[in-house]
Amino acid sequence: MKSQKLALNRFEQRRRALLKQLSQLGPFVEGSLIGVQHPTCKHVAWRLTFKVKARTRTVYVPVDMAQEVKLWTQSYRRLRTLIRKVTRNSLALIHGHVAARQAASRGRRPNTKRTGASYSRSSGTASRN
Repeated sequence: MKSQKLALNRFEQRRRALLKQLSQLGPFVEGSLIGVQHPTCKHVAWRLTFKVKARTRTVYVPVDMAQEVKLWTQSYRRLRTLIRKVTRNSLALIHGHVAARQAASRGRRPNTKRTGASYSRSSGTASRN
């Protein structure tokens, strides 16, 4: 039982650390910032490209805002990565809880090592190898 608690705490601690990082993110915007050089102009024109309902949209970004918008797009990519990591740790907590409940119902000590079961992402069911 003690080892199960430690395993759960490990994922819980990771998730809390990731959520703390999420709260420290600044402003963000979804999309890609692209610099376009026109043959008739000496400066680069900046465009922010993103999707809305499966259609590509483009917004002009003034030159003096380009660096700031670039930081926003980087923050958005960091946000997506953090969301994936939080999800992974949350799923590990769920799987650990299910294993502990099943072991308790059989009157056994929960096994913290990975069993031969593989989980299907689409159906969420376990199958034996």
